[in-house]
Amino acid sequence: MRSRSPSTNNALLIASACLLGLLSTTGASLPYPILAPLFGGDTGNGLTNFLGIPAKLLLGIALMVNPLGLLIGSTVLGAVSDRLGRRRILLATAIGGALGHALTAAALVAESYPLFLLARFGTGLLEGNGAIMRAMLAEKLEGGLRNHALSWLNGAFHLGWLVGPLLAGLTVGVSITLPFSIAAGALLLGAALAALALARETPAPATGERWWAVARERHAFTLLRHAPLRALFYIHFAYACGVAAFYEFFPLWLVDVGRYDVRQIAFVNMGMCALMTFAALFAGRASNIDPQRRASVQAGLAALAILAVGFGSLGVGLAAIVLFGLPHAYYNATVQGWAADRFGGFGQGAVMGLLSATFCLANIVMALAGGLLALVDTRLVLIVGGAMAVWAALAMRSASARKAERAVGAK
Repeated sequence: MRSRSPSTNNALLIASACLLGLLSTTGASLPYPILAPLFGGDTGNGLTNFLGIPAKLLLGIALMVNPLGLLIGSTVLGAVSDRLGRRRILLATAIGGALGHALTAAALVAESYPLFLLARFGTGLLEGNGAIMRAMLAEKLEGGLRNHALSWLNGAFHLGWLVGPLLAGLTVGVSITLPFSIAAGALLLGAALAALALARETPAPATGERWWAVARERHAFTLLRHAPLRALFYIHFAYACGVAAFYEFFPLWLVDVGRYDVRQIAFVNMGMCALMTFAALFAGRASNIDPQRRASVQAGLAALAILAVGFGSLGVGLAAIVLFGLPHAYYNATVQGWAADRFGGFGQGAVMGLLSATFCLANIVMALAGGLLALVDTRLVLIVGGAMAVWAALAMRSASARKAERAVGAK
């Protein structure tokens, strides 16, 4: 059998990562338009009447367990794949994610809230494989192609947040379990195609370490022992908190300010995701400008969009929500490409896992803090989030300036 050319291998690698990224995010975003009506209405469903707990509190817990699993998965899966191999762990998590969707459907049929929580947590845990996809691209590709591929993968993730709610809206009328069944089947098909497309890896020399020992001792947060990565974490966490405040609370702002319904909110979200996906196709282009300086400008523009929603009228806010997708797509591409180049020696899986886990942690923190701030005013959540993104932009610019000063001093 003739071996594939390097260009063909690269194309298959990028296509496989983007396909699995799209399908994983589609599955993660499926429940959002389904759960609110289910728990918000008086359905008499056993799922929403668990131990006499208020339905809205049950909804909050149900929404939190998936990101919690995603946080843990993002923290450990990339590092585990550094040791045990990208292809094997990626395929195992994709198949496991499909089983998680099937278990979610079973929980809905059985009207079992504990089983539903277990299914959503497990699915989130395995959806942390995004760090593995990024690590594969960062490890196998170089230069401009690497940056482009990471940006295209981000575009696939963004597109999944558009496809998931759309798929749910089109199929849930037939059966509440149909969207999850479709997601499970598609993910299994994607895993099968990836198994054919991705080249088998040479096993690493055996060291006697078990996967759980690798996860415990080499998870992404162990990188915080190194000062440069710790500085990146603080800055990226502040920016991610701003983004999380925006993502989680702009729908509530639309309800408060414009009395928007579910369909109208979905259309606004589709506009933002569409622009973000389109921008990601070009965000990986090479540039002679220092990446930290570029990231500071991109974070600053994203912060302005968040603040425009917090301070602006309905018309200004709508424009800012959609336009936010542009600088955010460029920021992701810039930071991921720079981190892969600068910190790849620590293990691409662990580095990409740290970036992913930071964003998950920010989502959990802002879900809790934002819920309290929203009791006062929803706009306050967006203003605080925008201020944190401004700080991140200024800190990234300061880091770039210090690096330039050291370069001049070294000459």
